[in-house]
Order: sequence, then C-alpha cells, then structure tokens
Amino acid sequence: MRPLRNRPGGRPVSFCEGAVEMTEDFDGFYRDTSRRLLRYAYGLTGDPVEAQDLVQESYARAWPRWRRLSGYEDPEAWLRLVVNRLSADRWRRLGVRRSRTAADPPPAPAAPPSEDTVLLVRAMRTLPAAQRRALTLFYLLDRSVGEIAAETGATTGTVKSWLSRGRAGLAATLGPLEPAADPAPGAEVRKGAGHVS
Repeated sequence: MRPLRNRPGGRPVSFCEGAVEMTEDFDGFYRDTSRRLLRYAYGLTGDPVEAQDLVQESYARAWPRWRRLSGYEDPEAWLRLVVNRLSADRWRRLGVRRSRTAADPPPAPAAPPSEDTVLLVRAMRTLPAAQRRALTLFYLLDRSVGEIAAETGATTGTVKSWLSRGRAGLAATLGPLEPAADPAPGAEVRKGAGHVS
C-alpha cells in the first residue's frame, strides 16, 4: 500500500489508515455541523421534512469531495451554499409547477360510481382472493382460462373452479337480478329464454 501522508514523527500513513481517518474526520464534521445546517435549511424552507432532505443531499454531495473540502477554511460554508442552491431549485420547481397548474383548466369532476358498481364491488370483496382475481382477469381484462392459469400458476381446472365458485358467490351475495326495464306493452315474453321478443 502506498503512503498518503506522513504522521507527526515521520511514519507514513497507509491508504487504509488514511481512508479510516478521512471517514472519522467526516463523521466528526457531520456531528459538529448537522444540527446547525438543519436549522439553516429549516429557516430557508419552513418545512422540516424538506429541510432534512436538503441537509441529507448536501452531505451526500460533500462526502465524495471530502478530501478537498476538508482543506477549506470553512467547509460548512460550502454545505450552506449547497443547501441554498438546492432550496432555490426547489422553489423554482414549485413555481414552474404552479404556473403549469394555473394554466391548465381544472379537471372535470369524476362521476360517482353507479349503485350497481358499488354493489358489485361490495360483493366481490366477500369472495376469496383467488376467485376475485380470476373473475377480474376473465371479465375485466378479457383473459382466457388458459392465460389466467399461466399467470396464476394454477391448472385450467382450478381456474374454472375459481370462476364457477366466484360467479356462484356473487349470485348468492347479489341475489336475483331485476330486469333493467319493463317489457314494452304487447311484447311477448318467452318462458325459459330469458329475453323479450
């Protein structure tokens, strides 16, 4: 190992010893300055969480430069400069975000879910997770039984069972479905066909 510098008394310091000393120096510097820097960042931002993020980022940027920074007359001033710049960037980003948001029209309000949707979601929550997943993949994502089996790692027979039991569970929870509208006068209802002709 090559010597980095000489200790008092002329004995050279090895690379490993130098790295340990550099780490200890930085640790001491952090302990001595971190609270002051956090107060400074809090004063700039007014937000304790944002202040912690700025301080953390400034120390993260200081560590790879520590060998050079430790030679500065006031390395803490360098950290304050980094916090200043990060804080200014934050305000700049907020300003851009605000101007974009102000320029965009507000989003249209979302329509509330229909009563049928609420009932279906409530009924789906009563099913076991495997049945719920199979029904969702089959009906909402149009997956075949084979595709569902491949995705879940189950056999096709198991997927068919989940679908069948899930449909039965939904039917039991939802009860008999009422027709959407009364048949038109004079229309004939065929028995067993389930539709109006």
